[in-house]
Amino acid sequence: MKRTLDAAEPSPVFLSREKRQRLALERRQAAVADQRRSELPTPPPPPHDPPFSCRHYPDRHRDRRGRDQDRDGREKDRAERAREKELEAIREQYLGGSKDKKPKTVAKPRDRFRFDWASTDDTSRVDAVNNQPPHGALLLYGRGFLAGIDRREQKKAAAAALHKDAAATYDALDMRVDRHWTDKRAEEMTERDWRILREDFGISYRGSRVPRPMRSWAESGLGAELLRNVDRAGYRKPTPIQMAAVPLGLQRRDVIGVAQTGSGKTAAFVLPMLAYIARMPLPTSHSEADEGPYALVLAPTRELAQQIERETVKLAACLGIRVVSIVGGKSDGQSTIQKQASMLERGCEVIVATPGRLLDCLESRYAVLNRCSYVVLDEADRMIDMGFEPQVVGVLDAMPSSHLKPENADEELDEARTYRTTHMFSATMPPAVERLARKYLRNPVVVTVGSAGKAADLVTQNVVMVKVQEKMPRLKRILADLGKDRTAIVFCNTKNSVEKLTHDVENAGLCRVTALHGGKSQDERMASLDGFRKGRFNVLVATDLAARGIDVPEVAHVINYEMPSSIDLYTHRIGRTGRAGKKGLSTSFLTLEDTDIFFDLRQMLVQSNSPVPPELARHETSKFKPGSLPGRPPRRNGTVHAYH
Repeated sequence: MKRTLDAAEPSPVFLSREKRQRLALERRQAAVADQRRSELPTPPPPPHDPPFSCRHYPDRHRDRRGRDQDRDGREKDRAERAREKELEAIREQYLGGSKDKKPKTVAKPRDRFRFDWASTDDTSRVDAVNNQPPHGALLLYGRGFLAGIDRREQKKAAAAALHKDAAATYDALDMRVDRHWTDKRAEEMTERDWRILREDFGISYRGSRVPRPMRSWAESGLGAELLRNVDRAGYRKPTPIQMAAVPLGLQRRDVIGVAQTGSGKTAAFVLPMLAYIARMPLPTSHSEADEGPYALVLAPTRELAQQIERETVKLAACLGIRVVSIVGGKSDGQSTIQKQASMLERGCEVIVATPGRLLDCLESRYAVLNRCSYVVLDEADRMIDMGFEPQVVGVLDAMPSSHLKPENADEELDEARTYRTTHMFSATMPPAVERLARKYLRNPVVVTVGSAGKAADLVTQNVVMVKVQEKMPRLKRILADLGKDRTAIVFCNTKNSVEKLTHDVENAGLCRVTALHGGKSQDERMASLDGFRKGRFNVLVATDLAARGIDVPEVAHVINYEMPSSIDLYTHRIGRTGRAGKKGLSTSFLTLEDTDIFFDLRQMLVQSNSPVPPELARHETSKFKPGSLPGRPPRRNGTVHAYH
């Protein structure tokens, strides 16, 4: 069976290449012929009789053809309308459309508004009765016009009338300024006036229930005798720190006073202290005198303590108040200690002392503080820097703790009791002083005048980058230009440097020079200071002993021959000039060995708008705080300034 099927199937035939090409060409020609035949129009079908179903309805095909024609016509119209819309849009975009304007509607006579008066009643043209010109708008020749009214002239007239009647119509709630606060009495001052006064003098407070600052000595509330002493001392107008601190002291408030050097801090605490003592009964017996003074003033150095003593004695004249100074010294012997003990034994109302010597007297029973209820720490930061914190704490702890005020500010004080009043005055407030304030002061008022730790604005600061061997030639040129009548203070860091520089300047013969440092005896130091104050010497070469609290009038120039180690010392040094409202000049010799002060010095010069040497501005150390650079130890005991 299989063999039969295989025989029936045709066997494959081998086709050569030419035959395959010929067959492919024939197939292609046949396909092209079929395609051409399909594209020819189809001939209409031959007519034939309609089927039986259509033979009885001859109008059916005619209706269908009519409907098709109507549909085609509608589509054509729709296409034409779309085309016209497109052409119209193109025309509007490029040629601008021509929109038909709405026809104007003319009001009919019956719709028009009718006036009730005649044309003769119109006064806009001329006032025939008064023969006045027309009331039309007047041209104001460049100033514009508004219904014939000159607004500038109208405003001037209104301002003149307001100024004339301001004093009578002034309202306290009105923000219009009629008079400056200097032209008003104290009872006429408003809150805005007091705020302007504080801004004018740079006074700021932190605390509760702060009294108004005094504007003059007559408004201070001091007694008549004290005011006479103030006038004799030459204090014509109070300084800002005195304006703020004296009213607080008279109210027995604890005060932290932060002000620039040379701002009159001494009188700011001495006057309220004397006013308080003047109201206290004077001791009538020896036993009452043994209870100690009413007030105590602590100062870091002997010179400052003696200066405060002189100022207190001057302001306490004719008040019967006795002032005793207790200070130490290198050459002090037993006779000096016995002399101070005898003065304390006779009794006094005020003690001005250094912490170390006063603590010695307390431990030796030469002095007691049982009656002391008024304490002043002057230059408190300097006392801490000099290592007197244990002595200060020992002195404060020697006073009766029962005199401390309650810590609660809202608690009423017992009028029958005596409470301690504590004042701290300085130019800066380091953390150690903040600790003392938190422990011994009760609800203090922080008074800041100007910016804490900032040099006085009246001091022109010149900083020069020099080499060590260039210092002496520059100093000689400055002293040669100084002259014989003007005074200068030259600061060095050590007593050996002071002695050497004094010798060199004296040999140069350029000025009359004297030296001041801690290695001299008390008599030698007083002789140098008195000679400098009285004009026997016009140049003082000193250590930082003369940088704080020493009041030498009219110092024209301060020279930092050797830069201090901290910006606070720099501030106090240059604060020896530019005092009491007078201008001063400072020159500082800066070397590459003073990198510890570069950053703070650059910041101070920028803040005071003083020129910064290019070498200092470019130096890497001036751009970062000490301790923030890799490999640099952090600076300890950084100063925390009070807020302004």
